[in-house]
Amino acid sequence: MLIENPVPWPDGARCAVAITFDLDVDSILHVAKPDSADTFVSTQSLLRYGALIAIPRICRVYRDLGLKQTFFVPGWCVERYPAAAEAIVAGGHEIGHHGYLHESPNAQSADVERYWFERALDAYDRVLGIRPVGFRAPLNEFSKHTLALLAEAGIRYDSSLMGDDVPYLLAEPGRPASVLEIPQFIAMDDWPHFMHNWDLGYQMPISAPQRAKEVFLAEFDAAWENGGLWMTVWHPFLTGRPSRLRMLIEMIEYMREKGSVWFATLAEIDLYIRRCLADGSWTCRTDTVPFDRSPIAELRRTPIGQRVAGR
Repeated sequence: MLIENPVPWPDGARCAVAITFDLDVDSILHVAKPDSADTFVSTQSLLRYGALIAIPRICRVYRDLGLKQTFFVPGWCVERYPAAAEAIVAGGHEIGHHGYLHESPNAQSADVERYWFERALDAYDRVLGIRPVGFRAPLNEFSKHTLALLAEAGIRYDSSLMGDDVPYLLAEPGRPASVLEIPQFIAMDDWPHFMHNWDLGYQMPISAPQRAKEVFLAEFDAAWENGGLWMTVWHPFLTGRPSRLRMLIEMIEYMREKGSVWFATLAEIDLYIRRCLADGSWTCRTDTVPFDRSPIAELRRTPIGQRVAGR
């Protein structure tokens, strides 16, 4: 096997599958253009499509296929689009913490990051009556302060990092690991295939759904052969369009025909992995985060380092 430490997935499954969506809606436009978002009406309509049109459609598809999956939704989007968030919960799906306004954690001080993190927790509780057990940093911008926030808040898993093919543990320096990392990979994101918008500065060559499907299924086949995890990072306003959602249905049919696949929410994967760790049926590695302190010593102590550091 190419994965040296494959997970013994439930019931002899060859791999786990989690089809996760990030429902950012127009939060990303307000963060990108805080003083003028209201005049970018076409782009706002593109992003709102995710909550107004795509989410009901995705929930219907999941209902028809008998699937429960995970959605990451910023707290502001829960407040602004409660019907979409409530439809997700009513369908038996999981909602994970995704910041408040899709802000960038690693561009903030520890105090500012805490403010937005806690404001999102309040929104989930006030609007939906839930407290998420999982987190995905907006833009995957997990900061050197994020892990401490997650541990303090009792968040059980993160899904922002890309450090392995199977789950692993995260620990703060000098402290025991408490947060499970369920890693993602950029090849499983729909953004490079489908995102094209001048106002937000993304001009990706738009892939045909069959081309994206080829990439996604190549990753699935490798995960299936090696005991790995296949997890998407998709966006309803992109993959919720009819031709692309048809692609998803075709992929699910392919996976079910292949067999030995466990479809699960990330919360279910977290619970299962923790049971394996507790009973000793599987072990994983631990990463200590942050990995370094900047600037690293080599840059502090050399002429070039002093110039880079502004000294």
